[in-house]
Amino acid sequence: MIKKSYAKVNIFLKIVGIKDNYHLLASRFVLVKNLFDEVSFIKKNVESFTLEGNFSCSLEKNTVYKAYKELEQYEKVKDFFQSHIVKIDKNIPEFAGLGGGSSNAATFLNMVNSACSLNLSKDELAKIGAKIGADVPFFVYEYDSANVSGVGEEVVEFKEECLDIEVITPKIACDTGKIYKTFREKFYKELSKDKAKELFATNSIDILNNLKIENANDLYLPALSLSENLKDYAKDGWFFSGSGSSFFRINNGKS
Repeated sequence: MIKKSYAKVNIFLKIVGIKDNYHLLASRFVLVKNLFDEVSFIKKNVESFTLEGNFSCSLEKNTVYKAYKELEQYEKVKDFFQSHIVKIDKNIPEFAGLGGGSSNAATFLNMVNSACSLNLSKDELAKIGAKIGADVPFFVYEYDSANVSGVGEEVVEFKEECLDIEVITPKIACDTGKIYKTFREKFYKELSKDKAKELFATNSIDILNNLKIENANDLYLPALSLSENLKDYAKDGWFFSGSGSSFFRINNGKS
């Protein structure tokens, strides 16, 4: 059993408030269909849950392992992973604002739901995913494009043409926690509910045609203040995804 685990970009990412120290978002998430990891379940008898892949974190901190621990309550899941291992072929850069770890966790949840006949709904899987990471619910639903709000748990499909997205990821370390802290301390602003509704109703290409990089993503300026080299990649027509360090552009209609 093998499944693609896609990257995402944020067409826009705006802060609309703070609740219990969490930032409330209004964002458009879009899958990047030309950038993906591959998650495989391979038959092999093992004594405990086994995950193979090139990761920079320990097993306990891996999002896929966390997803397994959430499903471990089901006896058939425990049985399945005594006769199967998980292998992930990584192509999505880590810590790059592309949601690779969240995508892996969501893909794993969907695959286990199918392989073990758990019959959980997408909503039920998304609730499990939200315990693992804020971006996981978006990937669980498998929408090509969606409006995402709350802390990431509210996901509404947005129908639009498939986007041809080009991504570059500079070798610049962006610390999400520090970027949000800097945003709160030096750049804090909230998008109005009316403006959020307007963005949610507008297709991605039109949004990017009318916004500059610093207007599309509230985290770009705080990230830039911490890593000045980012400006070298902020060329005309390129935008910033998540808390970085990836940049993207839409090539639809371009020759």
